[in-house]
Amino acid sequence: MKVIQESSTYQLTFMPRLFPVSCYLVDEGEGLTLIDAALPNSAASILQAAERIGKPINRIVLTHGHMDHVGALDKLKSQLPHASVYISKRDSRLLHGDSSLDPGEIHPIKGGVAKNIQTQADVLINDGDRIGSLIAISSPGHTPGSMSFFDERNGHLIVGDSFQTRGGIAVSGKMKPLFPFPSFATWNKETAVASARKLAGLQPELLAVGHGKWIKQPLTKMKMAISEAEKGLG
Repeated sequence: MKVIQESSTYQLTFMPRLFPVSCYLVDEGEGLTLIDAALPNSAASILQAAERIGKPINRIVLTHGHMDHVGALDKLKSQLPHASVYISKRDSRLLHGDSSLDPGEIHPIKGGVAKNIQTQADVLINDGDRIGSLIAISSPGHTPGSMSFFDERNGHLIVGDSFQTRGGIAVSGKMKPLFPFPSFATWNKETAVASARKLAGLQPELLAVGHGKWIKQPLTKMKMAISEAEKGLG
C-alpha cells in the first residue's frame, strides 16, 4: 500500500503499479472519515494507516457499491463497531448484491457489484447532505447512486469512479486503452457526463479518484476530459 498526504486528505493506494485501487482518510480533527473500503484484503492496512495518523476512524463513507470500493467493509466494521456507515439510498441495494433497476432506468448495472456484504448502512445519504466537513454530491453514471464528496475546507473533491486518472484522465464511461476497466463497469455514459459537468462546477482544488493519482488544480483537465467524453456520445 502507498500512502500520500495533501493537507487533511490521505490517499491509500493498493496495487499502485498494477491495478491501483484507492480509498481515502480525511482528517476531521477529532477523528477520521474513511471514504471507500477498497478490496477485501485491505482492512488491516487501512487500520494501520489510521493508527499511524493517530486518530480513530469515526465514519465509513462509500462512493458506490462496486466490490473494489466496499470489499473490506465487513472486516472494518467488525474492528470499528462505533463507526457509522454511509452510502446513497440507491446504491445501498448494490451493497447487498441487488442490481435490479428502478422505474425509468433502462441500462443494466455493470461491474463487480458487491456480494455477501453483511454490514448494513447506518445513514442513507442524499445530494447536499453534510458529513463532517464533507458535502455529499450526487454524481450518478458509473452506478445509479454514485456519490462524490467535497471538502469545503480546502476544495478537495473525492469522486470514486466518476473520473479516473490511471491511463489518462477520463470521465466514467470513456474508455482509456491503458486502463479500460472503469469504462467497462459504467452504467450510463450520458448520465456520467452530466455528473462530471456538475463536479467541475465545484471548481475543486484537488481531484481524488478511485483509480489513479490525484490531480492538483484539476479544472482544466476535468473540462478536457468532459469535452472528450461528450464527443464520444455522438
